[in-house]
Amino acid sequence: MGSSCNEKTIVWFRRDLRIEDNPALAEAARDGSVFPVFIWCPKEEQQFYPGRVSRWWLKQSLIHLGQSLKSLGADLVLMKAQSTISALIECITAIGATKVVYNQLYDPVSLVRDHNIKQKLGELGVPVQTYNADMLYEPWEVYDNEGYAFTTFNAYWEKCLKMHNDPIIRLPPCRLMQAPGSVEDCTIEKLGLEDESEKPSNALLGRGWAPGWINAEKALNTFIENHLLDYAKNRLKVTGNSTSILSPYIHYGELSIKKIFHTVVMKQILWAQDQNHEGEKSVSYFLKSIGFREYSRYICFNFPFTHERSLLRNLKYFPWQANQAHFKAWRQGRTGYPLVDAGMRELWATGWLHNKIRVITASFLVKCLLLPWQWGMKYFWDTLLDADLESDVLGWQYISGSLPDGHDLRRLDSPEGSNLPTYESIVAKV
Repeated sequence: MGSSCNEKTIVWFRRDLRIEDNPALAEAARDGSVFPVFIWCPKEEQQFYPGRVSRWWLKQSLIHLGQSLKSLGADLVLMKAQSTISALIECITAIGATKVVYNQLYDPVSLVRDHNIKQKLGELGVPVQTYNADMLYEPWEVYDNEGYAFTTFNAYWEKCLKMHNDPIIRLPPCRLMQAPGSVEDCTIEKLGLEDESEKPSNALLGRGWAPGWINAEKALNTFIENHLLDYAKNRLKVTGNSTSILSPYIHYGELSIKKIFHTVVMKQILWAQDQNHEGEKSVSYFLKSIGFREYSRYICFNFPFTHERSLLRNLKYFPWQANQAHFKAWRQGRTGYPLVDAGMRELWATGWLHNKIRVITASFLVKCLLLPWQWGMKYFWDTLLDADLESDVLGWQYISGSLPDGHDLRRLDSPEGSNLPTYESIVAKV
């Protein structure tokens, strides 16, 4: 341990539900005793309260994390609160905490909450230390030559790839020392992440998914060894193991993005030495998908209004059709276009949708039904197993042509695989 081994540190878990490569946990364990806590405050989630399947995943991941922490000597405290700051202060008082640490988040709701918490704890004289566990580079580390934020992906990602990146992958702590003290915590059931009425549907999810950071490691290894090589040619296929299927694990931080990047780059080096051009091509495509996730956080941080309105002003006066009947038909998979309807029904039944089908269904909503992209974004947030606000924002802004390098509003992945249908013909079907 370091010289400050008498520290009593509160480790505030959020969407970093893993033991390996968790910088906040690693630093706290090095400095002394720890008090791991997860605070569930539904009121503060506002309009972005997680949907049913996302909450199911969170519940399972917390159970897994709690077991892992216990095996190392510490208990994960679960708290349901009306105010996160009040819950943290309760923890600070209970153990006489000398420090609070957590890993940073970049969505608009978390940015405001974290700023207020850091300010309040500073006024109380409690040091706060934050870490980057969610991105390759912090959003404020990547700017153009004139110091402005990038607004096109290719320029942003090109700059990232040129920056020195030698990630430090932190191993799990060998053991943890529990800080003495207690608060009124609750069980995972009393946290209220799953209603009784939701359990029958949620039971089906457990047949196809295995949340938890150890299972995330297994999923990553399976993808790298069995599917990465063919990623370039299979990624657009909507059947079979054509994508990594890692996004739900990544969203709740069960997988370190730095570890994924580093592992894939190692494959790239090996395949380059073997002159395996197909493998190199697949790695480039996969790294680009990581880049889009990075870019989503970058955009939301530098332009925090993008979850509500377009980055560009070109659609400010666009005549959207706020037709609730058409929106209901799209949600329920009753548009009359088989590919769109199959995708929307799959989404409702499973919480999952292949990226290609996400693009098709989103394009149909925006460019055929002329419904506001914000409606689709919120529905995807409510129903996707891997619902991720920043990725959701970026995807819908791209589809609607709201970004400088976004899709032209006239571009459409046709729901019939042929020519773009007219608005009148679609309305007749709906």
